[in-house]
Amino acid sequence: MKEYMLIFRHQDGGKIASPEQMQIWMQKTMDWLNGLAKTGNFEGKGNGLIFDDARVVHHNKTVTNGPFGEIKETLGGYVVVKANSADQAAEFAKGSPVLQGEGNTVEVRRLAKDDGTH
Repeated sequence: MKEYMLIFRHQDGGKIASPEQMQIWMQKTMDWLNGLAKTGNFEGKGNGLIFDDARVVHHNKTVTNGPFGEIKETLGGYVVVKANSADQAAEFAKGSPVLQGEGNTVEVRRLAKDDGTH
């Protein structure tokens, strides 16, 4: 099996959920990840990303505060799954609670091996 990163993109990343909404969302996320773990497809790696402590380093070496106010989406986090193909990893991604937010997406990217090979 190969490893794939599922990258969570939020159209509504600037909105702050209530503590109750956040708890419900976290429970749905844990249920989804536990389901992947039971089938042996969750690699056990992943994290959320903090929105208010980000920087963007530009090609001219200037640094601006993030997260990226000029774009409509934010990166919310990622997990790593094991799958036989990108199509199978995309099927896993379809179960992510992130997709309950209108316009949100999950990007699927295969990870290179430690030695740089595919």
